[in-house]
Amino acid sequence: MSFIATFKKNPWSWIPTLYYTQGIPYVMVVTVSVIMYKDLGIENSQIALYTSLLSLPWAFKPAWSPFIDIFKTKRWWTYLMQGLIGVSFAGAAITLNTPFFFQGSLIFLFIVAFCSSTHDIAADGFYMLALDEEDQSFFVGIRSTFFRLAMISGEGLFVVLAGIIATSSGSVAFSWVSILGIVALLLFVMSAYHGFMLPKPAGDYPVRNEGENPFKAVLETFVDFFKKDQILLAILFVMLYRFGEGQLVKLAAPFLLDAKELGGLGLTVTEVGVINGTFGLIALTLGGILGGIVISRHGLKKWLWPMIISMNLPNAAYWFLAHYQPESYLTISSLVALEKFGYGFGFAAFLMYLIYIARGSYKTAHYAFGTALMAFGMSIPGSISGFIQEAVGYEKFFIWVLVSAIPILIVTPFIKIENDFGKKKEKPTTS
Repeated sequence: MSFIATFKKNPWSWIPTLYYTQGIPYVMVVTVSVIMYKDLGIENSQIALYTSLLSLPWAFKPAWSPFIDIFKTKRWWTYLMQGLIGVSFAGAAITLNTPFFFQGSLIFLFIVAFCSSTHDIAADGFYMLALDEEDQSFFVGIRSTFFRLAMISGEGLFVVLAGIIATSSGSVAFSWVSILGIVALLLFVMSAYHGFMLPKPAGDYPVRNEGENPFKAVLETFVDFFKKDQILLAILFVMLYRFGEGQLVKLAAPFLLDAKELGGLGLTVTEVGVINGTFGLIALTLGGILGGIVISRHGLKKWLWPMIISMNLPNAAYWFLAHYQPESYLTISSLVALEKFGYGFGFAAFLMYLIYIARGSYKTAHYAFGTALMAFGMSIPGSISGFIQEAVGYEKFFIWVLVSAIPILIVTPFIKIENDFGKKKEKPTTS
């Protein structure tokens, strides 16, 4: 067997790149667009509102997720969507040099969001088909880490590069045209790579009987989902898990960039990119990997509470920064890194819970339902976060973010999870 054939059989050949690719369009639409529009002079309230609306395709993807289950393969959908995302980023880049750049780029980024949410359905379904439960548990930290590496690439590397290009060229618009063009090229490359590298698991086929009405098959996926045990409570849990972070993520970058007299820290775009791309990257990576490891050793149930606390308590770092407005770059970087470590560690539990409720015949569609509910839990609070911040200021806003953790703390005691779910099974020894 050739080296390439052997490499293709190893999950390490595609899981890191697949989830890095999954994260790039998400971070560009949800987070980097916030920095881009801030840099281009758009107001906080408009930025928070419209970039939150861009998240709606992730929230509504259950409407079309069953079609990914019943038409074609998850592998096919995965690399096709990556190519279409690349085309859409190229379109967004072109619009930035027009008088209607805000409206035009929002349209193309919405197309990115639609294709990206469709890609998420297919990629997550492919992950569950290509790996058994033990490998899913082990790699959940890896996939989370590389997804978050994509987030840091966007918030860090791409933002730093945008600042450098703007300084050297004297044009903010040109810098962001360049970044969107680079991202488009990256997606084209990844589409070609995954078209060649992704394995072909035996279970990756349309989930419907020959001759069956496809709309009947779609209806069955919804009915089956709502028959699951504790499903209404599970829906509430998923929507509330990231309720605080959904608000924090929209205002974190504007806070770091705004002048001190406005309650911010007065950093430059390049400085924010360096913080996210170095301190934040290391902290996030460690948190994500550690989260996957402890779940695979002890199971999801044991670590659910510590991970929920880890997800929310470190948000207090932003209140500290808003209250004291420290001058020390190291202090600012360390506190941002603390929040990212907590997020990386806590998010591992969330991913495993989505896998837990997705189990069954329609796991691809049902996992998509879960991530859509998560998107609602992010987009709804995110859409009003800018108005809240403008009304109360940054310091009180970050206190509100901490208070937003209370609902998930109330719901969690009622969640039932099998004791050994996610825990790596001991393999029998042979004598």
